[in-house]
Amino acid sequence: MRYARWILTVVLLSVLMSFMRKDEQSKGLNVGNVAPNFSFVSQSDEKEKSELSDFRGKYVLLSFWASYDADSRMMNATLCHALRMSSADVAMISVSFDKYRSIFEETVRRDRINAQTCFVDTKGETSRIYKRYRLEEGFTNYLLDSEGTIVAKNLSASQLSSLLSENALQRN
Repeated sequence: MRYARWILTVVLLSVLMSFMRKDEQSKGLNVGNVAPNFSFVSQSDEKEKSELSDFRGKYVLLSFWASYDADSRMMNATLCHALRMSSADVAMISVSFDKYRSIFEETVRRDRINAQTCFVDTKGETSRIYKRYRLEEGFTNYLLDSEGTIVAKNLSASQLSSLLSENALQRN
């Protein structure tokens, strides 16, 4: 009986500890964190490489999505269109984790999003970007300030519009 209580206590503590570790990992990146730098290749010229850090000095809307994930795809498209309609001086970087470039290209065409700001990482869930941004719990978007610090997370198009109108991000 004494061993049964001890085993039950150990099992209970193990279960509780596993939930705590899982919650800590699932938090991902949050407001106040500096966005990890990564590089991406232009769709029009595969020799042209850019990095997120190249955009320092201006606000950046960073959107992660995949065509197989309907929610992230719809959010990416609405954010792209909302940003296009605003007068905000914000760059958008849209990163898809589709495994096939042809599917990505067709999705960009159908959703009528700016192909110049869309990039694909065909490594999907094994991608370095996917891991660095901790996207295991789902795709998200981030608004980065001019220093690369996350100032907002998981924005809807209306939240983005509201945030942009509150701040001095309007084009001169």
